[in-house]
Amino acid sequence: MKKMLFIYNPKAGRGRIREELADILDIFASAGYEITIYPTRRNGDAEKVAAERESDFDIVACCGGDGTLDETVRGMMKNEYRTPLGYIPAGSTNDFGGSLALPKDMLKSADIIIHGKNKAVDVGLFNNEAFVYVAAFGAFTEVSYSTDQDMKNAIGHSAYILEGMKSFTKIKPYHVTVEHDGETIDGNFIYGMVTNSNSVGGIKGITGENVDLADGLFEVNLIKEITTPLEFQKLVNALATGNYGLSENIVSFTSGNIKFSSEKKIAWTLDGENGGKHDEVEIINIKQAIDIRVAE
Repeated sequence: MKKMLFIYNPKAGRGRIREELADILDIFASAGYEITIYPTRRNGDAEKVAAERESDFDIVACCGGDGTLDETVRGMMKNEYRTPLGYIPAGSTNDFGGSLALPKDMLKSADIIIHGKNKAVDVGLFNNEAFVYVAAFGAFTEVSYSTDQDMKNAIGHSAYILEGMKSFTKIKPYHVTVEHDGETIDGNFIYGMVTNSNSVGGIKGITGENVDLADGLFEVNLIKEITTPLEFQKLVNALATGNYGLSENIVSFTSGNIKFSSEKKIAWTLDGENGGKHDEVEIINIKQAIDIRVAE
């Protein structure tokens, strides 16, 4: 029989999987898989079991939010095997699942794992630690994940901006030097994100246009320190419309290798999880590093 490792987070999306688990397993078993089930209990569980057991299976499947996917991929990147990965999005934002056009219906996503095709996608390395779709620092880093999802669904970009405006008076710039492809950018920045996704924090279009998940390049967006009300208004307009050319305070480019250095250690997030504080960061794109199941 074909063998499947199924990792799931029982708490993701307010425990949605509990109602669907039996039906998901039935889909897998009906396709002839012998299933090893691993529910996560704490941070790091998915990474550990994926790293240790990947070679024993024909496919690894995971169910949870972006954090569960991040841990699973991180574990799979720790060995030389290239086992296909299936993903059932079950979190509150599911940025990367949306980028892959995976349905929110868990049973439909389970069916794609069985009947879909493999798609090679890029994986990022953040100081040699794997991440899936976003590494970010600065003022709005936590805003996109704390904003109510219903609010984001209703007004999109504006929800992000409104939440950011609440903390505008508290924004602290960081002096950062950014190096990529022979170019050096030096300045005071209040925000930065390196992404391989169509959305961040559930907000579509904020990473840029024509995002390709398998081109070996990240979309990089940096926001310079705001010093005047006019600069702030232009920034708001640029974020609200998705036209970043409206603001001179937004620096955008694509690259497969970016280095950040700062005078003080800066807190980063990786796929919405704590990425630690760093004053030296190198982010490398590993082109088409994993195969993930998507719809035909």
